Amino acid sequence: MTKPPFVLVVGAGQAGLAAGYHLRRAGIPFVIVDGNDRVGDSWRRRYTSLTLFTPRQFSALPGATIPGNRELYPTRDEFADYLEAYARLFNLPLRLNSRVVRLQRSGGGEFEATLESGEVLAATYVVIATGGFQIPLVPKIAAGFGTAVTQLAADTYRDPASVPEGVALIVGDGASGRDIAAELVPSRPTLLAVGRPRKLFPERLLGKSIWWWLHWSGLMRAPAGSAVGRLMRRTDPFPDRDRSLDSLARKGVRLKPRLTEAAGTRAKFADGGEAEIGSVIWAVGYRDDSDWVQISAAKNPDGSFAHTNGVSPVPNLFFVGRPWQRNRASALIMGAGRDAGAIVKLISERI
Repeated sequence: MTKPPFVLVVGAGQAGLAAGYHLRRAGIPFVIVDGNDRVGDSWRRRYTSLTLFTPRQFSALPGATIPGNRELYPTRDEFADYLEAYARLFNLPLRLNSRVVRLQRSGGGEFEATLESGEVLAATYVVIATGGFQIPLVPKIAAGFGTAVTQLAADTYRDPASVPEGVALIVGDGASGRDIAAELVPSRPTLLAVGRPRKLFPERLLGKSIWWWLHWSGLMRAPAGSAVGRLMRRTDPFPDRDRSLDSLARKGVRLKPRLTEAAGTRAKFADGGEAEIGSVIWAVGYRDDSDWVQISAAKNPDGSFAHTNGVSPVPNLFFVGRPWQRNRASALIMGAGRDAGAIVKLISERI
């Protein structure tokens, strides 16, 4: 077993790097481990046309801005490169190609993290910063489609070239589903199966980014349990960057109600309508990859991570980057620094 780092941070995405920034400032020994070859690879694997939800001025981690027009949105690769540069700028101690396959507690109360290589790292504190978008959900209905239908998920779709010719069905009308539908429709018939009504807010208001208004009004920092927080969580709005259902319909996307049945190459919808399809892209959400955490008290019965404001019921185990960890900003880049700072403050106090 290696000499234990005092704090082990699992994940070198924005949440893990923000935790590293605050740990470095607090003078607490730590190491960040990640299974990827490079910092930012989790972003580089996402669909090619992806841009961040938030403009550059609200997409930076503490201590370093993102170069470029602060009113515009960073691309996928731009943000991945920013994360890599951020780790170098603050000389954060990283171990890449070091995927944690098991986390457990030793008899003495310390944590033991087993890497894919078999090496075991020991730590007094652990911060899980693997994010809230890990394993795409694929509903059981998917088994009804035959082998002639190509099935992808939001994390395996890359660009229109990755989808065979023929009618494409996107299931799920969140931000990713709408982006993919808009990208596919110029080259092939495209269907979008929608779910519950979604609220979209304008991209700009009185000449300012809507994120500027949400930030300075304090709405993004409203606690998850407050009346405002509960309302925002229930409606879960996102900005309308030419992605309203009306706009998609004008582009040629055929809007369909909820998918209810799959049989061979046929898709059936809640209104009784049917369509022959050649491919389906599932964009219905994600679930936690928590099997590697072999500490029962760290998880809810459904396998999701258990925490209150990022604090696990397991002593000395913490989280950063969980959706609604403290507020709406928690799942966005703009919230990573504040949430990480709050967690590192707790660790400092315990030390």
